[in-house]
Amino acid sequence: MKKVVVTGGSGHLGKWVVKEFVEQGYEVVNGDVKKPDNPLSQTKIIDLKNLGEVYGLLEGADAVVHLAAIPVAYSHANEVTFQNNVMSTYNILEAASGLGIKKVVLASSESSYGIVFAPERFDPNYVPLDEDHPQLPQDSYGLSKIVNEETAKMFHRKSNMQIVSLRLGNVISPEMYRNFPDFIHHSAERDRILWSYIDTRDAANACRLAIEKEGLGAVEMNLAADDTSMDIKSRDLMSAQFPNVTDFREDLKGYETLLCNKKAKQLLGWQPIHGWRENI
Repeated sequence: MKKVVVTGGSGHLGKWVVKEFVEQGYEVVNGDVKKPDNPLSQTKIIDLKNLGEVYGLLEGADAVVHLAAIPVAYSHANEVTFQNNVMSTYNILEAASGLGIKKVVLASSESSYGIVFAPERFDPNYVPLDEDHPQLPQDSYGLSKIVNEETAKMFHRKSNMQIVSLRLGNVISPEMYRNFPDFIHHSAERDRILWSYIDTRDAANACRLAIEKEGLGAVEMNLAADDTSMDIKSRDLMSAQFPNVTDFREDLKGYETLLCNKKAKQLLGWQPIHGWRENI
């Protein structure tokens, strides 16, 4: 049995990641600032900005899934968000490297592309938006994710640690599907995220596959469901909200995702299987 540390395992996505690993027979330790409501594993209360505490948390682990962060822009002072997210990730990778841990997954974000939290909305260069699209954040949260991805590359160069940064779309847990009928017919809703979403169960599965896969190096990949969160066809969504975008990299005929997930499928052998259309 392998030991995996999940940071932020008490949170919205974290509890599903803990569940995924526990159900697959892993020993799991949750590192968080609070205990979960329904614990499935040991929890250690941790300040991830304290490198000594992080060393203690990761000791004896075979792999780490680092989800803990301030999860959105503007919920805290900008410098607090940046410092928290960057230093906690640096400490995780520093301690993992020092302890000889060879597999880490980081929670990155579609917000790193910049559209989500920009003071004035701008258009994507093309859709579906893939990992090669420029990252153009105007906020400290999106910037922190880019810094973390670059930090991952540095530690891979330093120690050959495999580090997979998952650029998560809007993370949806099963009970949240009941809210979808309120917006699925309104194209102006959720346009900042290109109407993307990812089920917590599919995201958790991707985290496990990213730990189990070999030879990935330091790599970034989007995580999104195969469809949008809207009952409006993808071409019509783009025409309504981003009419100036003319570069379509795929022949969109239905409700296809506009946050490309092909890289995760190819590299992880991953396939999202949960969606809102079957859950409302």
